[in-house]
Amino acid sequence: MKRLPQKRVERGFSLIEMMIAALIFILLCSAAFALLSLAQQRYQTESQVLNSFQEARFGLDEIVRDVNGSAYPAQNLYSFNPGLPPKNYYAITPIAWDPGYVSGLTCQIGTAGGGTCTTPGDFDLIVERDVDYWRVNHVEWTRYKLQGTILSRSQTEKAVGAEPDATTAASFVPYVQNVMNNALPAQIAQFQTVYPQMFPSGNPVPVFSYFCYSPFGPPQPCPSAGSYNSPLNVIDVEITLIVMAPTKDAQTGQLRLIELHGRGHGLNPILVQ
Repeated sequence: MKRLPQKRVERGFSLIEMMIAALIFILLCSAAFALLSLAQQRYQTESQVLNSFQEARFGLDEIVRDVNGSAYPAQNLYSFNPGLPPKNYYAITPIAWDPGYVSGLTCQIGTAGGGTCTTPGDFDLIVERDVDYWRVNHVEWTRYKLQGTILSRSQTEKAVGAEPDATTAASFVPYVQNVMNNALPAQIAQFQTVYPQMFPSGNPVPVFSYFCYSPFGPPQPCPSAGSYNSPLNVIDVEITLIVMAPTKDAQTGQLRLIELHGRGHGLNPILVQ
């Protein structure tokens, strides 16, 4: 007598097991997408910081090059010629000034609004130099001025009898964005909570600091150079740029700032006054 074959009973997953598996899958996917989103935000933030850094570095390098080429060509290079060329052919100063440029009356460079110069100032610089020696009108005025949070640049040909301040004022173009050197007190206080070393004493930081010739040793800060405190005697210009990234940090929600430093040294003859 043969036994009938027994049927094998195959059981699948229960509804509860399927729900638990689906829940675990959803949690894993949510965590993965959250990490991916955070990584994308972090990448965007770092990219913006890098772009801000590169833009500021390019601007800083250009200012240093302009200062290095200041006061060239000097008037004494034309001394072999009995009839000197017009003043637009040579530089009479490394750093042009206002007021008094046309009349030849120099001003006193100050800091934080001191001195008698409107320019050069903490946030305003006009370099007098030859851009291309083989041009008919050699010398140009290259100006950098912080307007709000934009460091603008202007470049115009020098003209005899013209004031550099008025001549360069009409041709500004944006050069470096989000420059925070002259931020408002409330903004500075906010920045210092993240970057306590920036903005010493809670004050704006000059973009330009000037060093004048001194017969007693190395160049001195122009406000301390006494009788040599004049745009005609500027040898070095120290540049500080504090630039803020367009967006906040993706993880901390804090503002991102970078601070860059450079120093331009006039390599050409200086007419000491």
